[in-house]
Amino acid sequence: MQLFHVFRFEAARRLPHLPPEHPCARLHGHSFRVEVHVCGPLDAHLGWVMDFAELTAACARLKAQLDHRYLNDLPGLANPTSEHLAIWIWQQLKTVVPGLCRVVVQETADSGCIYTGE
Repeated sequence: MQLFHVFRFEAARRLPHLPPEHPCARLHGHSFRVEVHVCGPLDAHLGWVMDFAELTAACARLKAQLDHRYLNDLPGLANPTSEHLAIWIWQQLKTVVPGLCRVVVQETADSGCIYTGE
């Protein structure tokens, strides 16, 4: 069974390894959409994989670190591509979200990435 929680945040970034003429080399912002997925068996007694309240709380703490920030300033996000952001989110959540199995980061309505762990 797999469940998920979605959260959104606004943030600015620049991708420092791109040539100066590339638009993403300049400071710009995105309205990011993140899905955090948890996989596991249904608890026979409780009837769920994980309490949504616990997952929501873990994501809320993470959102507070990201929302309305300059992502390049966060430790580990000097080159904050969507791929690096998905890995960074995974790293922040893996010890507090048992069964973490997928992080989806969308930087636009049409573009994003999926990370499923190491």
